Amino acid sequence: MSDENPILSSTENRVTTITLNRPDRMNAWTREMGGALHDAVLKAGTDPECRVIVITGAGKGFCAGVDMNGLQNTAATGKSQTRSDPNPPADAFKDYPGPDLGTDFKGRYGYFMHCPKPIIAKINGACAGIGLSLALHCDMRFVNESANFSTAFAARGLIAEHGLAWLMPRMVGEGLAMELLLTARKFSGREAKEFRMVNDAVPLDRLDSRVDGVARILAEQVSPRSMAVIKKQVRMGQNQTFGDSLDMADVEMDLSIANPDVKEGVTSYVERRAPNFVNLKG
Repeated sequence: MSDENPILSSTENRVTTITLNRPDRMNAWTREMGGALHDAVLKAGTDPECRVIVITGAGKGFCAGVDMNGLQNTAATGKSQTRSDPNPPADAFKDYPGPDLGTDFKGRYGYFMHCPKPIIAKINGACAGIGLSLALHCDMRFVNESANFSTAFAARGLIAEHGLAWLMPRMVGEGLAMELLLTARKFSGREAKEFRMVNDAVPLDRLDSRVDGVARILAEQVSPRSMAVIKKQVRMGQNQTFGDSLDMADVEMDLSIANPDVKEGVTSYVERRAPNFVNLKG
């Protein structure tokens, strides 16, 4: 069993890969996994050696949902065994650039939204229930086209938990979200791409290279500060008027122009070389 280390994390070339590590259980979710993932994302989010985070699963699955042993206990006691997964402190990323998201984005994976670095889900296999919610909280999703997906909740007597009722209609439209949530039917990674739920769906043997290519661009070619601000602009924009979004952009543009990354971005373009942007808090 890999429960002693339910989450693995390593950083190479400015990319931190976080792996759900219960391959013998298709990375089924446990309370311990929730705490370890929280700690790994917060550590990567504040690590100057990391510029992008990739979350994937060990073995053949991404995350097949809540571990059935825990779900059986929930059914027997009427109390959730996993709802106490930790949320980050409100000021976990207070020293990083960009507007403060406040309390609008909270819940089990709310810290994904607050993290100043882009988070990519590399979905290698089965992705269901709480695993699907985890993936939809990431900033980008790339999937094995043959992977099985399901909302799963209604088929277990549960409801659209962990933000799915808010996230899914905004991604795929209300009618399709209703179908997928109410029927809990399985759908493939290829269908997920057709639904616009994921960025791309490719054969499993191409998944690593597809994600590596995107991660390399984020780690090497764009400003970490710009990514942090843009990520927060997009999140906040979901609850803003167009005018409010424009006002925020004006403020953030002035701050960006005063930052050394602008000079480096322009100079590197003119000199036809790779940019050397400062670290996020540099």
